[in-house]
Amino acid sequence: MRIRHVLFLLASALLALPAAAAPAAYPAKPVKIIVPFPAGSGTDAGARVLGQWLSAKTGQPVIVDNRPGASGFIAAQAAALAVPDGHTLLLTTNTTHAANPAMFKKLPYDPVKDFEPVSTVGSAGLLLLVPAASPHQDIGSFLAQLRAGGKRLHFGAGNSSSRIAGELLKNAVGADLLAVPYKGTPHALTDLMGGQIDFMFCDIGPALPLVMSGKLRALATSSAERELLLRDVPTLTEAGLKGFEMTVWSAAFVPAKTPKDTVAKLSELLRAALADPAVRQEFSNIGGRSRGSTPDELRAFVKSEMAKWAAAVKTAGIQPE
Repeated sequence: MRIRHVLFLLASALLALPAAAAPAAYPAKPVKIIVPFPAGSGTDAGARVLGQWLSAKTGQPVIVDNRPGASGFIAAQAAALAVPDGHTLLLTTNTTHAANPAMFKKLPYDPVKDFEPVSTVGSAGLLLLVPAASPHQDIGSFLAQLRAGGKRLHFGAGNSSSRIAGELLKNAVGADLLAVPYKGTPHALTDLMGGQIDFMFCDIGPALPLVMSGKLRALATSSAERELLLRDVPTLTEAGLKGFEMTVWSAAFVPAKTPKDTVAKLSELLRAALADPAVRQEFSNIGGRSRGSTPDELRAFVKSEMAKWAAAVKTAGIQPE
C-alpha cells in the first residue's frame, strides 16, 4: 500500500507540472534579408527572388533590407549583431566573406566567427563593359589600346570583385589604369553610361538590360565559358589572357549562435527554393546560376575561397587598406 501511495503522489506531482511549450514553427515572424548592395544590384535581385518564394512557402512576409557602402561592412556588421533566431539573414557575396579579409587590415566583423553558414545561393561571371560611345567594338581593340599605353583609363569598382578584376587586368597587360570606387554597382553603371569612367567589370544581372538595349557594350566575360545569355561575347581567356578567370558567388548566412535546428530548417528551405525550376529560371534571366548547399559545405567553401581571393588580391598588387 505504501508503494502504491508513493506512486500515486509522484503521478499527481507530474501532472501538476506545467506542460512544456511546443517548439514554435519556423519562421514564426517576418524574415529580413540584409543585402550589402543597393537595389538593382545582382545580389539584390537574387534576394527578391528568394524572398518571394520563401514568403509564398511559409506564409511570412520577407523584407529585403539594402545596406550598401563601405565594401559591405555596414550590412555584415548589422547582420552579425542581429538576434540569432534565424529571422535575419545576410545574403552576401565573396566581397564580404572572401575578398575583404585580404583587402583590409581590420574588419568590423569576422566572416567566420560572427556567422553561421546556411547555403550557397548562386554564381556568375563578370562582364567587361564600355560605354556605347566607346570606339572599341571588340575586346581585341580594347586590349590593344591598353597595351599601347598613352592616356590613363579609369575603371569603376562597385564591389571588391570588380576592383580585383580591374587590377588583375592592369597587371596582365601592363596598363595604366586607375580604380574609381563606388558605393554600389548601379552607381558605377550610371557613370559608365555617361562616360565619366572608361570601363568596368560588372556582374551580369544589372548589366544585362543595359547591354541588350545598346546603352553599354559587353566586350568580354571573366567566366571560363561564354555566358548563355550573351553567346557572342568571348571570354577573356579566348581573347588571349590565359588563366584570367573570375567567378563571383552569393551565399546566405545568419548570426553566430543561431540554433542548429533553425539553421538546418532555413538551409532546407533555401535549397528547396534554389531547386525549384521557376527560381532557377529567374536566376538564369539575370545571368546567374542557382546553387544550394548544406551549411557544412558552405563552411568548407568559404574557407577555400578566402585562400583563393587572398591569392588574387596579392597577384593584383592591391595593398590592404
